[in-house]
Order: sequence, then C-alpha cells, then structure tokens
Amino acid sequence: MTRPADCADMADLRAAIDALDADLVTLLTRRAAFIDRAAELKSRNRLPARIDDRVEQVVGNVRKLAAAQGLDPDLVERLWREMIDWSIAREETALQA
Repeated sequence: MTRPADCADMADLRAAIDALDADLVTLLTRRAAFIDRAAELKSRNRLPARIDDRVEQVVGNVRKLAAAQGLDPDLVERLWREMIDWSIAREETALQA
C-alpha cells in the first residue's frame, strides 16, 4: 500500500486516493452481503431489523478503533450511523418481502 509520503505529486496522491476509494467500495459491498445474510437469519429467528443494543455496540466499537488510530471518533460515528441506518432499511425491506 502506498503511504502518503510516497506520493511525489498530486497525480500520485489522487491515484492512491482513487485506489483506496475502490477498496472501500469493495469492503462496503462485502458488508452489504453480510447485511443481507443478517436479514435472512433475522427472518428465520423472528428478530427485528433494528436491535438497539447491537447498534450501540457497533458504534462504540468503531469509535474506539477510530480513536486508537488517530481518527475523529465523532466523524466515524456519524458515518457509521448513516451506514447502519441504510443497513437497517435494507434489512426491513428484506424482512417485509
């Protein structure tokens, strides 16, 4: 993986950011597949899409990870809550089908 200091110019930097963005989309796609599987299991076990304790556990986990790596935990929490809301909506759609 390229480090920021390895980028000699803006073209290198932009290419590295574009590569990271591609990796992030791949990871989000994988995460969505796990969300789809969660919906299947929740349906089978008659669980709701939103389980508040789990939401808070996930948010707490990513806040700790962010802080440990020097990233703003508040930013990470906002991003994850948006992703969690999207995931829950996806699960609710699957559960209603």
